[in-house]
Amino acid sequence: MPNYRRVFVPGGCYFFTVNLLERKRTLLTDHIDLLRDSVRTVRRLHPFYIDAWVVLPDHMHCVLTLPPDTDDYPLRWRLIKLLFSKGLPATERLSAVRIRRGERGIWQRRYWEHMIRDERDYALHIDYIHVNPLKHGYVKQVVDWPYSTFHRYVAGGLLSVDWCDIPDDLPTAAE
Repeated sequence: MPNYRRVFVPGGCYFFTVNLLERKRTLLTDHIDLLRDSVRTVRRLHPFYIDAWVVLPDHMHCVLTLPPDTDDYPLRWRLIKLLFSKGLPATERLSAVRIRRGERGIWQRRYWEHMIRDERDYALHIDYIHVNPLKHGYVKQVVDWPYSTFHRYVAGGLLSVDWCDIPDDLPTAAE
């Protein structure tokens, strides 16, 4: 079994990528209200600050900052995944291993975590999060993706509505 090295810093700021097990499913956007409720519940019980977040159909990225007295982000992710999973009907295919362990077949077991090092690293990860729906081809304008803190950044005057748009006259690969 691999020895995952995680960095734990009380009050730390982290970037995460969390994926569904089956990357072709659209559970996260199909059940966005359940996901939001799961996050709200966990934040109420175990606070954290959402610096930036984007939810795509099969994965999500976020930058979260923990309170100064805790470094326990694994607990928060375990609970978010658990609450979301419990709210869904058990219709997914399960491997023998998952059946034996009593696991659902919704989430990948692990997630990607990166501790934010400095202001530049922070800004790069925030931009990565906000541009992700564009990168995956879901929209031509970042503002058109509804499941993103990009809208909060625009409302706060931190980004413009047309930040990182693809021009309409940009040639496509087929042209």
